[in-house]
Amino acid sequence: MNATPWPELAEMLSGDLKHLRGGAGDVMKGFAAIAQAALKPGALDTKTKELIALAISVAVRCDDCIAFHAKAAVERGATREEILETLGMAIYMGAGPSVMYASHALSAATQFTEAKAAAAAA
Repeated sequence: MNATPWPELAEMLSGDLKHLRGGAGDVMKGFAAIAQAALKPGALDTKTKELIALAISVAVRCDDCIAFHAKAAVERGATREEILETLGMAIYMGAGPSVMYASHALSAATQFTEAKAAAAAA
């Protein structure tokens, strides 16, 4: 079982990225502009784009990316079934190592879903 606390990881990374934005402001502004342009709804909605980003995160084996894109996919309404189909495509494209990272992504999405439900109930 993957014991990574995904919501805590995403929060910690966000803090670390603030320091990076301060030290490499122009580069990070450019990166933020690319992210905004890529996520802008068009032929694909933002949820679908976040699911694609989650699949790529698995395929390139980036836990930090998994944390951010699992959170964003859940926040945009991705269901467990949609996440599982997305992870199936990542596994298909990335083979064995993607199976291992797909388990990380599922754990992350589950934790963010539980946190979202707990916040809504509070």
